[in-house]
Amino acid sequence: MARVTAPPAVDTAAPSAGTPLRARLLAPPGAALDQPAPEVEPDPPDGPWHRIRRRLAAVPRWVWACVAVLVLVAAALTTYAVTRPPGPAPVTQRDVDLTVQRGLQKQAEADAAAPADATLAHAAIAPSLVVISTRGTRAGPQSQGSGAGVVVNTDGTVLTALHVVEGSNAITVSFSDGTTSPATIASRKPESDIATLTPSKLPETVVPAVLGGGLPVGAPVFAVGHPLGLTDSLSAGVVSALDRTVRVEGNRNLEHLIQFDAAVNPGNSGGPLLDKAGQVVGIVTGLANPTDQTLFVGIGFAVPIATAGGGGGIAR
Repeated sequence: MARVTAPPAVDTAAPSAGTPLRARLLAPPGAALDQPAPEVEPDPPDGPWHRIRRRLAAVPRWVWACVAVLVLVAAALTTYAVTRPPGPAPVTQRDVDLTVQRGLQKQAEADAAAPADATLAHAAIAPSLVVISTRGTRAGPQSQGSGAGVVVNTDGTVLTALHVVEGSNAITVSFSDGTTSPATIASRKPESDIATLTPSKLPETVVPAVLGGGLPVGAPVFAVGHPLGLTDSLSAGVVSALDRTVRVEGNRNLEHLIQFDAAVNPGNSGGPLLDKAGQVVGIVTGLANPTDQTLFVGIGFAVPIATAGGGGGIAR
């Protein structure tokens, strides 16, 4: 009788909870049967968008930073271009004409507000102008005469025309502040009709005139004196000619004179001829006298200050 061998005992114990039976059976020897099987990542899809994403992901971060900066700059420039104020309108010929007219008008207003050259000249000479009164001239012992003069030195020296004081028994000088003083003739220069006077009394403040230089023909000039007894009078004109020679009383010639057309009359003799700055450029000596007319006939003459000042020993 054949011997029946018992089959191997089978472990019928239930598998542990959560462990798949298949995993338990397939686990290699020594492996833990309670660990789950690793998940296998599915292959990514291979569409065009996924390829683009992969390429973008490979771009370095610094490239993205540069792109962001460029975008911000472009946005700022676009915002400025849209929101900036409009530029100036183009300049037209009408705008130019209006600007020129406004400039001319402003200049005219400034010229009108500024003092005239004659006003400035008179203000400059007024403190230095004197009235010269004489008694006992060549017309007779009781005769009187008058003329003008100008203070040309701090010692009170007065420059005038010689014919104003020549032959006088008494000379009186009246200064601009009202001071009056006897005066004597300090020097004579008959060939130029120039004399200097020395007053015996001076005002508290002596203001010498400023002596100027030569002027060209056409330059404005102002004659200041006391014509016909009208003290401190100014007349305006221009230099008409230079280096004139005229014949005066005593059959004498006066040479190198300034000819001008500012009005002068008896009483202007010895007074200053001024430039527009109020500087003395000559000493009035007479006027043209083609007849026996002794009043203004439109042409006056003055001794240049270079001659008059040198003749009187005046420092310029």
